[in-house]
Amino acid sequence: MPSQLSALSALVATYFAHIGFFNPYLPLWLKDMGLSLVAISVLMSLQSASRLLAPYGWGWLSDHTGQRVLLLRYGATASLLISLGLWWDGGFWWLLVVLLLLFAHTSGMMPMSEAVLSQLVSRDGQFDSRRYGRVRVFGSAGFLVTVILAGWWFERFGMAYFPWVTCLTIAAVAASAWCLPNVREAVVAREDQASVLPVLRQRSVQLFFASAFFHVLAHISVYVFFSLYLDELGYSKTTIGLLWAASVLVEIAWFFTQSRWLPRLPLSYWLMVCAGVMALRMVMTAGAAEQLWVLVLAQCLHAITFATHHTVCIAWLSQHFSDQLRGRGQALYTVAAYGLPGVIGGLLGGLLSSHWGLVSVFWLCVPMALLALLMAWGVARSDR
Repeated sequence: MPSQLSALSALVATYFAHIGFFNPYLPLWLKDMGLSLVAISVLMSLQSASRLLAPYGWGWLSDHTGQRVLLLRYGATASLLISLGLWWDGGFWWLLVVLLLLFAHTSGMMPMSEAVLSQLVSRDGQFDSRRYGRVRVFGSAGFLVTVILAGWWFERFGMAYFPWVTCLTIAAVAASAWCLPNVREAVVAREDQASVLPVLRQRSVQLFFASAFFHVLAHISVYVFFSLYLDELGYSKTTIGLLWAASVLVEIAWFFTQSRWLPRLPLSYWLMVCAGVMALRMVMTAGAAEQLWVLVLAQCLHAITFATHHTVCIAWLSQHFSDQLRGRGQALYTVAAYGLPGVIGGLLGGLLSSHWGLVSVFWLCVPMALLALLMAWGVARSDR
């Protein structure tokens, strides 16, 4: 098991190193290519659109074959080959096809790796947040390194190198995937396989997915529009990278110490805390972004709005979805919490920002976070 956890740590580190460069700077590269804000919003929403179907398809396949490692290797290798298409300047429609294919393969990687990880770190059927955090922190570290280096690099050499760095980071992901021990999980006979429908009929499960939906819908403003927002306000790419890095530093601190704090509240109460802090973060970002120190404080709240929320969701899913349903549970979480919110938030945010400016997107996220708080309160009542 230690070798499996080490290999998974490498995969998580390289995957989020890719994300740390790709997600913050993709909109700036698209802007550098002369695309409009609406076109950028459409292309950015493709990542979330791919999460509507692809993660559940990958999760279903991995649950029914037990070949999670083999599927991870295929997804990473195919992503590397597809990323070569970014080198050719074929205009909007070419980028749409390339990015859609790329995201369709990468979107299934984290649900499958999270399913493997949650099983490895569980003891006697109980999710171990300390061991989970020790692995997940490698992802934060990978993100931190690339978001800072990429900001400095693009500030000095320009955005033309974006396709090259994309290929290099995905190549690292593929190499890590091929280093995973090729362990096939046991597969239950078809007639004995569990159905996910009885779990989804539970009131607390429905409210949990609703809360995750609204929480991440509020967070989409950061994922899609934050870099563009700061660029519009006149911040340099180096400063933008450092602000992203600030959020990752507190994220790392949380993952290292989360085993101290999580037991102090029920998971459903943590969901309420995360949503409340999310509303505060959006008010600070929308209302005082010209003040750098306010932005730094708002980014530090990422420890709660993302790191805490993510761990709590993974732990909650581990409690409510059995081993036979783990892959599909993680995939449904990806669809409900990242697919639908990403598509709606990306497209709606593009329309809003084109008429009322980027700041309007962050103001709209405040009521979304409050809705997440209301749904989380419902989860707490149902669980009780």
